[in-house]
Amino acid sequence: MHLRSLFLPFLAVVLALSHPGVVPAAQAQVLAGAEVKESRLPESHAEMALSFAPVVKSTAPAVVNVFSKRAVQQQRRSSLFDDPFFKRFFGDRFGGSLRRERMESSLGSGVIVSEDGLIVTNHHVINGATEIKVVLSDRREFSAELVVDDERTDLAVLRVDTEGASLPTIPLRDSDDVEVGDLVLAIGNPFGVGQTVTSGIVSALARTQVGIGDFSFFIQTDAAINPGNSGGALVTMDGQLLGINTAIYSRGGGSVGIGFAIPANMVRTVIDSAKHGGVLVRAWTGITGQALTTDLATGFGLDRPGGVVVNNLYRGGPADRAGLKQGDVILSVDGQEIENYESLRFRVATHNIGDEVPIQVWRAKRRMEVKLPIEAAPESPPREVVRLRGPHPLSGAQVANLSPALAEELDIPGAWSGVIITKIARASPAQRVRLRPGDILLAVNEHRISEVADIDGAVGSSKERWRISFRRAGQVRTMDIGR
Repeated sequence: MHLRSLFLPFLAVVLALSHPGVVPAAQAQVLAGAEVKESRLPESHAEMALSFAPVVKSTAPAVVNVFSKRAVQQQRRSSLFDDPFFKRFFGDRFGGSLRRERMESSLGSGVIVSEDGLIVTNHHVINGATEIKVVLSDRREFSAELVVDDERTDLAVLRVDTEGASLPTIPLRDSDDVEVGDLVLAIGNPFGVGQTVTSGIVSALARTQVGIGDFSFFIQTDAAINPGNSGGALVTMDGQLLGINTAIYSRGGGSVGIGFAIPANMVRTVIDSAKHGGVLVRAWTGITGQALTTDLATGFGLDRPGGVVVNNLYRGGPADRAGLKQGDVILSVDGQEIENYESLRFRVATHNIGDEVPIQVWRAKRRMEVKLPIEAAPESPPREVVRLRGPHPLSGAQVANLSPALAEELDIPGAWSGVIITKIARASPAQRVRLRPGDILLAVNEHRISEVADIDGAVGSSKERWRISFRRAGQVRTMDIGR
């Protein structure tokens, strides 16, 4: 097949989208799905001049390079201790490892979203950075400060001092309006070669099983995305920001046509937090749930899977006050269908605190609608962080009272009460008995642990044996420890 026979049908599709009424008859047949027996050359200046250049010119100046430096601790063994003669007499008893600090540089991309210098990028581009520099497409350089850094969404917002100058920006698109098959451009700095533009289509929407971040809900594209594109722009043909390019599926490190971008609606919430003090407050529902599978759908009287079954509600929380009940199936949020628990969390997280969102629910084999108030998770009781000390197995553990706010912060859905271990000191008794951060204490020597204050009574006196019950990864475990 000749190159032009591959190119012309694609040209016709693009032309039809951007120049209605200019598509030649033969190419119109391609668009209609009819077979074209012979291809031909463009017949008009409009056909030959068709280009993505106008979109690139309006958007590329707002895509920047992000350079970051971080200090990395490196261990190095002394050559003396590796000498065979030395090892013959002393073996490996002398570690010989020396620590030294070295500076590690990384390169990514970013997108200017406000004229006064707000730039959005990926968390993993600037993670741990001690110095961040931004270089614009016109070669201007700025030092940047970190305003918001959110590992759970893999987004970060930087600010540069423009000294009154206005920077080029890209407006954010409503990412719920996009459809599979829409043309998109990816702009970034792959492999550090310089600003690069690639084209493709939206391959899929609402990808939730990607394993990137806690709010997995990605736009998939076949536009070439490579290392260095992270934090760059995925733009639509009307010159708006559809998403932030974040990750690729690859076996060898290069693009294979499967890339993922964080939707603009999630990006918008992080940018809004940067504009209001830099504190990211997440929307919270006060429920836990599970995806509605095919088997569950049959039992609930639904003809297909899709939705979230409400398993538990926080008493007095937003969902409880809205009238939701255990066993309800959430079908949609604000008119957007819900496929699983991840998509429910995403849809709620893209709304602002104080909003009231319509939720469609399936209950008793009929549909109904409730209004869900969007609120921040309460920190009740206060966390009361305490480092435990004394002659007992919990010594060296840092504990805190669980609350909906702390459970959200630690990403432990439904862990709304109890006492959780947040840190373990190295070489401490708590580490030696193999307790871990994230363990939720339930009882110590038959003393029930409901809040941090209960621990004092449980470990207040020296004992010969200890019995500690805790929950780890949803399972209750008990350890017996003797002196």
